[in-house]
Amino acid sequence: MASNNKISLPGGFGGLMRYSEEYNSYINLKPIHVVLFVISLVAFRILMPLIFK
Repeated sequence: MASNNKISLPGGFGGLMRYSEEYNSYINLKPIHVVLFVISLVAFRILMPLIFK
């Protein structure tokens, strides 16, 4: 019975997909830049009512 049930895997990677390990983007931001941008936005929002009374 085992000879009638043959298992065939796709050639090469055995069904596994390979993706590019390195993602190239036009805009490369470091995490510290994002954190500083968010902090500056919060500070700007807090200072708005004080500046424009």
